[in-house]
Amino acid sequence: MKKIAAFLSVLFLLGSIACNKDWVSEQFKHYVSFKAPINGDDVTPIHIRYKPDGAVNYQLPVIVSGSTNNDNDLLVHIGVDSDTLIAFNNANFQNRTDLYYKELTSQYFTIPGTVSIPKEANTNTINIGFSLKNIDLVNKWILPLTIQPSDGYTPNPRRNYSKALLRIVPFNDYSGVYSGTALKIYLKGEENGSAIVKSEIEAYVVDENSVFFYAGTVDENKTDRRYYKVYAHFDDQTKEVTLRSDNPSMKLNVNQKIYYTVEDVKDELQPYLVHRYVTINNIDYNFTDYTSAANASIDYTVRGSLIMERKINTQIPDEDQAIQW
Repeated sequence: MKKIAAFLSVLFLLGSIACNKDWVSEQFKHYVSFKAPINGDDVTPIHIRYKPDGAVNYQLPVIVSGSTNNDNDLLVHIGVDSDTLIAFNNANFQNRTDLYYKELTSQYFTIPGTVSIPKEANTNTINIGFSLKNIDLVNKWILPLTIQPSDGYTPNPRRNYSKALLRIVPFNDYSGVYSGTALKIYLKGEENGSAIVKSEIEAYVVDENSVFFYAGTVDENKTDRRYYKVYAHFDDQTKEVTLRSDNPSMKLNVNQKIYYTVEDVKDELQPYLVHRYVTINNIDYNFTDYTSAANASIDYTVRGSLIMERKINTQIPDEDQAIQW
């Protein structure tokens, strides 16, 4: 029995050595990829602080995959990939061209043509510069990027790794997704009757202190959504919110002054986490839907409040990364 046990021990040791040698050599491939995780819409949202008078930089990681370190000095070529965005829109939205993502035009961004990844390093970042003044977020903007083939490296063959559809999401202190459960939408004249309620209402950046949202039940899936934009300006001195429209045909009328509050609450279990609540109170306005029904207009009254929560990790210095989107 002792001889058998000794023999088995030697076999186990030899097997362990063989396994360890396996890990010395590459188990996979040194493919080059973007680190751009996709959401449920198969795009990659990137949140960028809106700054009216200057560019904002976003660092997009480029990585070399594999079980061992990169063993070459790589010069990775980056390009804009319009064809992938066209194919994505056709596959997902077909004839609903109003839902298509729009390619971000060159006036809003700059990218380098290449990024270097030194030997023994497995990652670097592309510095993308954004200047988003006057961008109209009625359109859903995408910056489509690709890792272009070149000598010395191989782009990852999987589409979501060698290509990135970056959904551009500028933010300010008041933009984001608000809970709409306390905002009631009535047929005008029937304010004591049943109401329509939307669970969420999204507010999009206009400038540093302004956002817009869509009136009533309109959202970004509606063909004529651009006609129902309601602009909201936040005065950080008076805490008043001023609503306006640039479309006289929707007949926006605000019935009373609207105010907002901002409150920070520390998380009870995670003290580094801050819950920031933006609440808009006393909302009361009327508008006319003049496009949904042929040859008819429908008047609505909208009353109630909106609240948005942001979770902010105070241990992270970069604002776009600190906010748990």
